[in-house]
Amino acid sequence: MIDRLVAHVLGLEVRLLACQARLSARTDPEALHDLRITVRRLRSLLRPLRGLPGVEQLEAAASGVGALTTPLRDREVLAAYLLQHDQLQAAQRRMAQMAEAYPAVAKSMELAQLLMILDAFPRFLRAAQRQELLKGLGKCIEKRLAKQWKKLDEALHDPAHDRHRLRLLIKRVRYGIEAYPELDRLPKAAMPRLKSAQGALGDWHDCWQWLVRAEQEADLQPCVAVWKTTMAEAEQRADRVLDKLDKACFKP
Repeated sequence: MIDRLVAHVLGLEVRLLACQARLSARTDPEALHDLRITVRRLRSLLRPLRGLPGVEQLEAAASGVGALTTPLRDREVLAAYLLQHDQLQAAQRRMAQMAEAYPAVAKSMELAQLLMILDAFPRFLRAAQRQELLKGLGKCIEKRLAKQWKKLDEALHDPAHDRHRLRLLIKRVRYGIEAYPELDRLPKAAMPRLKSAQGALGDWHDCWQWLVRAEQEADLQPCVAVWKTTMAEAEQRADRVLDKLDKACFKP
């Protein structure tokens, strides 16, 4: 298992370096998104390893890159929506901002710090292995993944559930499964249901976020009425998908 873990870490490092190069070139509209997905996969890999040497520092560095890129990705998604819906001036204004942001992320202190710590992390794992600190690691990870699933179960059955929190919990469970597929003990229906729920909640979250922005950014006002309608529809769709997830994957 340690060999697979080290290989996974090295693979994520290679992907991050590739994303950094793509951001520097400013030619790839998916580079920022791929960077964020790679960082999210890294954080999902690390979460069950908490307590091991080097994990805390690596988690903090990954969190820093996440915080740096979240508002940029939000702007990028909004610009794409505006372009698709013929709000050309509003879209171009944000796209011009993004053209400057891409190389800034590539050169950022946050990304440099993450890459530096990530490069050293396999050595920490091997040192911990030699010191026999990793005995029973598989069972420990399995327990922590089960705990994430239990939290999602509880949140789904909370009558006052928070869609924001549900979205984050679904992401954690989904990416946790993908980080440790050999430890997957979930029902077969889990992964497609989780993906559907994440997508539905993502649509709702986009509209909610854009409506908040429209209060401060006047050029978004033409979209407000559509976003309110779309958000209401997305809420209903998300509730239906969450109900299917509950019935397929959780015992009554």
